[in-house]
Amino acid sequence: MLEKLRRKMTASYENLLKEFSGLRTGRASVSILDNIMVEAYGSMVPLQQVGTVSAPEARLLTIQVWDSSLIKPTEVAIRNSSTGLSPMVDGQLIRIAVPELSEERRKEICKLAGKYAEQTKVAIRNVRREGMDDAKKQEKNKEITEDELKKLSDEIQKMTDEYVKKIDATLDVKEKEIMKV
Repeated sequence: MLEKLRRKMTASYENLLKEFSGLRTGRASVSILDNIMVEAYGSMVPLQQVGTVSAPEARLLTIQVWDSSLIKPTEVAIRNSSTGLSPMVDGQLIRIAVPELSEERRKEICKLAGKYAEQTKVAIRNVRREGMDDAKKQEKNKEITEDELKKLSDEIQKMTDEYVKKIDATLDVKEKEIMKV
């Protein structure tokens, strides 16, 4: 049972890391574009499925679009995304200059990172509650003793605290990275 809870908590934490990778810092990173969906061939597909995304310079991203009919939809998808980036089309290549972040924008991104971290903590606490409920059910059904319930509850709480600390530490590192000029 503890292993199942640990897997769920780990999945929540890994999801947070994925969310954080999409947050913009001072450098151009291809992960900024991870959540952008492009309308292609009648359905929405991730940007990475319409072209090759790369960061050839510290302040530049490029997308080599494979199908010329998808250049305009790709440009529109980037413009309409929450990244605040402005793509420039150059043949089948889309260039995105990554501007220096303003102090205000950095603070907004930090707030967003904090929101992601809080959502992850809520998810971790939900896993803890689920584990505690299961343990109480087992004790009620006489599958485990009262002492075993106490021990199991302590283990679940310890695991929860461990993940919450991990989330706080990761958030702290991400905020420093975002605020670094």
